[in-house]
Amino acid sequence: MSQVAHYCQKCLAANPLGQDFCARCGTRLMIIVEPPSARFESTPDGRSDDDHLLERISALENRLARVTERLERGLDLLLRQAQNSYFDRALIKALVALLTEDGIVQGERLERFWNDRCQRDAEEQEESTRREELRLRILSTYSGPARAAFEQAINEGFLFIEDDQVARGVRSLQKAVGMSPKNGPLLSFVGEHFFRSGNARRAHDYLTRAHELVPEDIRVSLLLGLTCVDEGDTERAKHLLNSATRLGGPSFAAHYGLGRLFMAEENWQKALSEFKRALASKPSPEAHYALGCLYYRLSKDTLAARHLKKATELDAAYSEAFYVLALAYERSGQEHLAQEAFARAGNGERGFRAKRRSKRNEAPLFQHSSVKSLRLISGTDRRLAEALRQDALRAFNGTAR
Repeated sequence: MSQVAHYCQKCLAANPLGQDFCARCGTRLMIIVEPPSARFESTPDGRSDDDHLLERISALENRLARVTERLERGLDLLLRQAQNSYFDRALIKALVALLTEDGIVQGERLERFWNDRCQRDAEEQEESTRREELRLRILSTYSGPARAAFEQAINEGFLFIEDDQVARGVRSLQKAVGMSPKNGPLLSFVGEHFFRSGNARRAHDYLTRAHELVPEDIRVSLLLGLTCVDEGDTERAKHLLNSATRLGGPSFAAHYGLGRLFMAEENWQKALSEFKRALASKPSPEAHYALGCLYYRLSKDTLAARHLKKATELDAAYSEAFYVLALAYERSGQEHLAQEAFARAGNGERGFRAKRRSKRNEAPLFQHSSVKSLRLISGTDRRLAEALRQDALRAFNGTAR
């Protein structure tokens, strides 16, 4: 009896049953590679359902084999790219280690700079996406007779901003505000620009108008509350900042702003509570510095030194933190540590002695702490003002309740 064979659809060579590939040409063996209907051949009438199903199964098998082959090639390409990326990263790390060993670069500083750069690029991309969404919201909110002129002003404004011509872009948007004075998203965006640039007065104007139109917007409440602190409108500032934290959750900016208000009122217990919440919401050198200054003001030098040391550990160039740390060490009788900290602050031993003679032992954070001159945004302490602005602009991004 003759043995049943599986014939190759390409070279017609006989292969044993159960073999996957042709022994002669290597082609994957299938029952039927292509149904007769796909070859435009006439088929006899009365074919059984089994033949029809067999053709379908074979066609699916053919397509599945092609997809599998393509997936395998794609996977192989991805593995090669991953391997190349691994080798590239290993080479870069080796070069950094070599340059660090030779004293040409500082490895930790370079890595920190690289991480900051990657984070900044990601934030810029996210901000660009948010601006596009906001542009569409602004256009959809407009209802007036000069729609064409309004759209042109808005589109030009956002294009200028995207092209880093911020001043021209904002002027175009201010022109659009004149055409649509009750456009809440537009007013909040222009107010946000002036908040970012440190112009608290103009930010206060636009954000106030925006808040009247969209009082449920938590982001607007936060930014307006901080400008009210800057402008000395304490009661409204407390209401807005408390509302922002109640509806949107804790944020460094809101709790720090409330803490500064209570500091100015010499309500030290509440100020301490708010600064602790600010630190819990965002551990940072600035948060540790603010809390350290407050503990120093309360004559709790051990706790002050602990937070100020943490601030300097997170940023070894934080001269203000080193200065207050020196004051805390001096008052607790640790003269040697005080001199070292004061030298790290950039004043040197001569400056340290001059400070001692002058008896100006107040922390810089408290030198402008009256309710009418807090200047959180326009900034007596530029570093804290910048940290405050950045955190406020990131908080509740796109949130409205």
